[in-house]
Amino acid sequence: MAKASTPSETRDQEFVEYVVKMLVDRPEDVTSERTVDEMGVLITLKVNPADLGQVIGRQGQTAKAIRTLLRVVGAKNHARVNLKIYEPEGFRKGPRGSSEGADTSAVDDLKI
Repeated sequence: MAKASTPSETRDQEFVEYVVKMLVDRPEDVTSERTVDEMGVLITLKVNPADLGQVIGRQGQTAKAIRTLLRVVGAKNHARVNLKIYEPEGFRKGPRGSSEGADTSAVDDLKI
């Protein structure tokens, strides 16, 4: 499954950790795991749950940008690199777009 990595092979992992540590409030909690299989390289990123929103960004734009840059780093090293951001169990409080807990008084005022 995972083979021993040489320093030049871990540049993708070092790149991800460097970028993410610059984004978050708790860089000491940033860790990553690198595995190699027939599909390519998978980097699993773990951050403090309080920093997860900063890594993902609005509508996933920050995570998408990191993945795009990571593909460039991977292509330079002739590897297909994917990024998985670890999300703790039960992190999402509800379905996307849910108005649960939202202030609905303005909508209630419009009802006749």
